[in-house]
Amino acid sequence: MDLLESIGIGLGLGAAAGFRIVAPFLVLSAVALFGHVPLADNLDWLGTYPAFIGLLVALAFEMLIYFIPWLDALAETVALPLATVAGTLLMALATNQLDPFAQWSLAIIAGGGTAATVRGLSGFTRLVSTATTGGLANFLIAIAEILGALLLSFLALALPLVVLVVVAVMLAIAIQFALKTYQNSRLRTPEDAA
Repeated sequence: MDLLESIGIGLGLGAAAGFRIVAPFLVLSAVALFGHVPLADNLDWLGTYPAFIGLLVALAFEMLIYFIPWLDALAETVALPLATVAGTLLMALATNQLDPFAQWSLAIIAGGGTAATVRGLSGFTRLVSTATTGGLANFLIAIAEILGALLLSFLALALPLVVLVVVAVMLAIAIQFALKTYQNSRLRTPEDAA
């Protein structure tokens, strides 16, 4: 497999983990179970029915948590570090042909960083939704997140070079949004609040 394809797979799965932590592992399990993606020997367990069913239950539980307004806020406290670890692991799995130093450097910076950025932006969106709708619209965000996670996971495995571009655009938009938000907060003065 080409290095760029491996990075595309890792970034796509990492970004998907930023939306929903379990979704990319479930998709990886499903495609391995049906023989579409070969797994390394130490990951053969991921392509088994017990792993698939366990991940399916875990995803259902994760989805349920985000449909309950007060529980989703509680879940957000652990979602960022868990998504970062998941993104790191997924990138490491995708780039296992590299030497360990390059593999884990890329995994931590690109995989974990992408997952953390997506999770942070998603958490910010949920925070704004909670502040403006009292949490009533959070279920719409939860639906968008699960669909985004599943779509990105499948695309990462099917079209990794396309996903590489999609994730790069997503990250550019997130950075632009963060900079704009920061600039707007610096432009406000105490008199504006009165």
